[in-house]
Amino acid sequence: MAILDSINIGQPRTIPTKSARTGIYKEPVPSATLTTQGIEGDAVMDRRHHGGVDQAVYLYFADDYAWWSQELGETVAPGTFGENLTLSGVEGRSVAVGDRFNIGPVVIEVTSHRTPCNVFALRMGDPKFVRRFHRAGRPGAYCRVITPGVIEAGKPVTCQLYAGERITVSELMSTLDGARDVDPAFLRRALTAPVHYKMRADFEDRLARLF
Repeated sequence: MAILDSINIGQPRTIPTKSARTGIYKEPVPSATLTTQGIEGDAVMDRRHHGGVDQAVYLYFADDYAWWSQELGETVAPGTFGENLTLSGVEGRSVAVGDRFNIGPVVIEVTSHRTPCNVFALRMGDPKFVRRFHRAGRPGAYCRVITPGVIEAGKPVTCQLYAGERITVSELMSTLDGARDVDPAFLRRALTAPVHYKMRADFEDRLARLF
């Protein structure tokens, strides 16, 4: 059974070595309200690259944290990677676009993988962590909120696998990040799934330029 291990909310905080502020530093809370725009009270400072309806919630998974704890040689606590929700009982790398998670009255749907940025590297105290995160192939998942509501940590989570073409978050990361050319067959496959609207527009544009 999947469990909502942790709900994590961030307050504005200055980025080390920069004057900008970030909400990546998350702390656990017992409950929260999810809206179509994200978790109430969670700071999203860079609206150009974060937040929005198809990136309202970021999930990370306990099995991936277990892998990272072994890789880094220290315990990595939920929320460290800046995710809003930490789930156990789900294999993170196998999660696909269109998969849905029911948490009490709330329903969220996977839209895309997470592409790491320099702020994430600063958060981890390692300038090479973006590359390391990419090589690991454990990106977590961005989600849209289908049904808003209140969620509580420790509650069971029901998983509904997408019945169509399965495009996993790990496949999205390995195929797209840093790639100049992407196989048109992959783009067509991905467009059959409910991918992030910006990703959809990009894929459609790439295909249109081929003809």
